[in-house]
Amino acid sequence: MERRELLKMIAAATGVAMVGNPALLVAQAPAEPGATAFGARDVALLDEIAEAIIPRTDTPGAKDAEVGAFMARFVTDCYGPEDQAAFRAGLVELDRRAGGSFLSLPQADRLQLLTEADREAAERARGAWVSADGSGSAGGVHWFTMIKQLVIFSFFTSEVGATQVLRYDPVPGHYDGDLPYEPGTPAWATR
Repeated sequence: MERRELLKMIAAATGVAMVGNPALLVAQAPAEPGATAFGARDVALLDEIAEAIIPRTDTPGAKDAEVGAFMARFVTDCYGPEDQAAFRAGLVELDRRAGGSFLSLPQADRLQLLTEADREAAERARGAWVSADGSGSAGGVHWFTMIKQLVIFSFFTSEVGATQVLRYDPVPGHYDGDLPYEPGTPAWATR
């Protein structure tokens, strides 16, 4: 089963609330397989943004999980036209704030720019965000909130994020019929 199919099933079963409702819930036709509305530069930009949010340390970072490509696919397949426009307008806005190209900035300047965008998104969390050209998220969500949610979602649902960063306990897990019981310990906890 492909990861995208699994995510759609999970979203349908659990009612996951994210910006850009899954396509199956809003009856949006998905793009052709392999085709996204994002080019190689856009994916590279998304990778660099994601890596600034979840950098490589002693564990893998967002680029190791190929988050940029997943984000491009998710936005293309699962966001409605208004949310796609808001997402893209945010990428354009980020390049504008960078003086032309976010990718040409040193790492420290990238982080400062993203921190400012995060602060702005937090300040406007309750209000609708609209870009200079009048486009914006249908739900009134700031473009950086959309990006940040998608980075976190993409990374922690990837194989790298789920197995090398999070503690991974495969379901149904290990069965131990003679597990010692310690009084006060919840019966449902894993070891």
